[in-house]
Amino acid sequence: MMNPTLQKQFLDMSGSPVVMRLLASAYNVAEKAGSIVRKVLHSGDLGIVEKTGANDLQTLADRLAQQSICASLSRRFPKVTIIGEEDLPSEETSEDLIEDGHSEEILQKTCPAEYSGLKEEELVVWVDPLDGTKEYTEGLLDHVTVLIGIAYGGKAIAGVINQPFYNYQLGAGAELGRTIWGMPGLGAFGFQLKEVENDRRIVVTTRSHSNKVVMDCVNAMEPHEVVRVGGAGNKIIQLVEGQVSAYVFASLGCKKWDTCAPEAILHAVGGKLTDMHGNGYRYDANVKRMNSTGVLATLRNHEFYLSRVPQSVLQALKAD
Repeated sequence: MMNPTLQKQFLDMSGSPVVMRLLASAYNVAEKAGSIVRKVLHSGDLGIVEKTGANDLQTLADRLAQQSICASLSRRFPKVTIIGEEDLPSEETSEDLIEDGHSEEILQKTCPAEYSGLKEEELVVWVDPLDGTKEYTEGLLDHVTVLIGIAYGGKAIAGVINQPFYNYQLGAGAELGRTIWGMPGLGAFGFQLKEVENDRRIVVTTRSHSNKVVMDCVNAMEPHEVVRVGGAGNKIIQLVEGQVSAYVFASLGCKKWDTCAPEAILHAVGGKLTDMHGNGYRYDANVKRMNSTGVLATLRNHEFYLSRVPQSVLQALKAD
């Protein structure tokens, strides 16, 4: 039997389209995951294991945050397909990891007409419980995000990014964390949209997964400045907040759970995310997880950056 509190919340949400209910729930679930990420850090025991090597780590925060996100959303939306980054054993999730709340602010927004009739079983959720794990283990906390992306028909249509340690540099007493969300046709919220001045080309790229192909592509953009940070979510935030002009990653290290939520938010403010050939990625449940032809994301002037991608890079990242 459903507990009375959860039953009341279901009734309160019942008048809204399912995608808005899912997004409203994802907002609170991402905040819960962010609090788990902070709690594990403060415990002093990160529980680090290597998945495929020193640059591909998993921590207790990754594991608990994914359990929390997937269990919380699947309990409320049992027909939605949920795909998480971490390959975790099937086990009962403790109740203290479950988040039952939702964002009233999101429910009060008008759903774009093209999404208002969607059914649960048509939606796919892509989850990165802790984007920027390596940076998390190194104390680069502003690189860390929690990503929950919602896809329909292969397209990223809504996203939530939680920054668990936003404001951490301000020290004791500062309110930690913020949550950004967006949906194409509705807008993006939780941050101040800005653009880099037109005469500055500032390219953000990978901090820990660089190679010759990546740098050949970055250099071909003739940037005035190159910024190297961790986390796809963090890079897209830098883009929409006007700190950089383009996110350039000519490699296969990025995966669908890294880009689904950020892409939806970027599209919501008129930006674009493609591979190095200018093709969009698909987020159907059965697609391969790797974004094997690179990532190029911009707020404006996408075609210019595409035109600068060298032929050698396109050859190295041939479409499947």
